[in-house]
Amino acid sequence: MNDDRMQQRFTGATKYVLDEELAKIVNITMALEMPLLLKGEPGTGKTMLAHAIAEDLEMPLIVLNVKSSMKLIDTLYQYDTLTRLNDSRFGDSSRDVSKIEDYIKMGKIGQSFVSDERVVLLIDEIDKADTDFQDDMLDVLDQMEFDILEIDKTIKAKQRPVIVITSNAKKDLSDPFLGRCNFHHIAFPDPDMMREIVMVHFPEISQDLLDAAVNTFYRLREFKDVEKKPATRELINWIRALQADPDFKVKELIKGDIPYLGVLFKKSPDYAMAQRAISRFRF
Repeated sequence: MNDDRMQQRFTGATKYVLDEELAKIVNITMALEMPLLLKGEPGTGKTMLAHAIAEDLEMPLIVLNVKSSMKLIDTLYQYDTLTRLNDSRFGDSSRDVSKIEDYIKMGKIGQSFVSDERVVLLIDEIDKADTDFQDDMLDVLDQMEFDILEIDKTIKAKQRPVIVITSNAKKDLSDPFLGRCNFHHIAFPDPDMMREIVMVHFPEISQDLLDAAVNTFYRLREFKDVEKKPATRELINWIRALQADPDFKVKELIKGDIPYLGVLFKKSPDYAMAQRAISRFRF
C-alpha cells in the first residue's frame, strides 16, 4: 500500500457536514485504492461528498454524469472523424490530417487518467447505465488503462484517481460490481444533523427561523404519495427565499402559513397535493 495514500486524509469541507463513520469509509477507501459506492435517496449529499473531498484534499474534480444511452468508449475517448474529414476536404486547419492522434479527445475517465495530478473522479448515478457498462467500466478502473484502437496506443493512468460512484438505488447493481467497491449508504439527515447543515449555509440564521423551517420541512416530508420529497437542496433554497422576502414573518410559518411551496415541491402533482393538505389541515 502506498504510504502517500495513507497520508491523504479527508476531514471535511467548508459546506459539508461530515459524520465520523463516513469520514472513516472515505479514508479507508482511498488507502485501499478502491472505488467508493454511495447509495441513498436524492438530497443526502452523495454528489456533494465528491466535491467536498476535492476541496479538502485540493484535488481537481472530474464529473461523469451517467446517461442511459452512454457508451463506455465515450467516457474514455472520442475520435472526431467529422472534423478530420472536413480538415482533409478544405485544408484550412493547422492540424496534420495524417496524425489521427490530433483528433482524439479524452472523455471524463480518460481525462482522469492523463492528468498530471491526482484527481477526484465522480461517476454520478451509475444505476442509469446497463449492467455491461457498469462491469466494463470497473474493468478499466481496476486495470487503470485502456486502448485507443485507432492509433494502437494504450493509455495508462499517471495517477490513480479517487473514485466516487453514486447510485439512487433505482436499479440493482450486479454482484460483481458491488464486490469491487467499498459501499456506504448515506441516510437522510435527521433533524439535528439538518440543523447543523443549515447553520453551515446560514451561520447568522435566527434560532426561531431555524427551528420553524426545519420542523416545517420534516412535516412536509411526511406527506404520503409524494413522488419527489423535498431534499436538503430544496430546504436550503427555501430558507434563502424566506430570508429574501422582506414581508416574511416567522410567526406566520409557525402558524402553518407556508410560502414558496414551489421551491420545495418541484413536480406539479406533489405541489398540488401539498397545497390541498396544508389548506385542509393547516398544520
